[in-house]
Amino acid sequence: MSYNRNLEYLHRRKIIYRRNPIKDKPTEQFEWGNYYEDGTYECYELFRSKAKITTYRSLKWHLLVLWYLNPQLDPDGFNDLAKYISRKETGFITFSITSQSLNSIVYEVSMSDLERPPKNKSRKIIFKDSCMLKPSEKMSIVGQLIGKGRCIGEDDIYQCMLDVNHEGKKITITGIAKLLDCSPRTIHRTMGNELKREKELLNQQLWLND
Repeated sequence: MSYNRNLEYLHRRKIIYRRNPIKDKPTEQFEWGNYYEDGTYECYELFRSKAKITTYRSLKWHLLVLWYLNPQLDPDGFNDLAKYISRKETGFITFSITSQSLNSIVYEVSMSDLERPPKNKSRKIIFKDSCMLKPSEKMSIVGQLIGKGRCIGEDDIYQCMLDVNHEGKKITITGIAKLLDCSPRTIHRTMGNELKREKELLNQQLWLND
């Protein structure tokens, strides 16, 4: 049985789960958002897509980001948050986890150095939450910026995948190529194994939520 994600708990406790870059300065600023020529690792956007947490590794990373973004949490508060996220009925996770395994993950995360940001994907283009552009319009912007002599990178493809998934549509190589105004071969050549797995995960979760 698939459950819809319930963010009310996070909102009620004022848990931060999305944050724009705070140190990296955008190369260009627009009405729709910001562009970072060299990319930024400081953008965290948990639970933006419909994809759910499917592995222990992913669960640990999500909890690490939540711990990092919410330094006001004490150990008890973080433990309660971890328990909520790890319950299948709350719609964040697809598998069952024992209390012992969860406690082990929580302990490892709580021992992490908060001075070191959690590993994250690089992003060149960050659209504002209030941006009402459709995926095709967003990718047109991406294409225009890339067209300034820049090569398509994994971060551009990842941005495209997130926006297509956010609109409830299946991600395809041909579709990404069309949105980025390049050939499917370019997408195949640029996508690494991790990004390919992410594509399959996003599509799988989209199917489960139908």
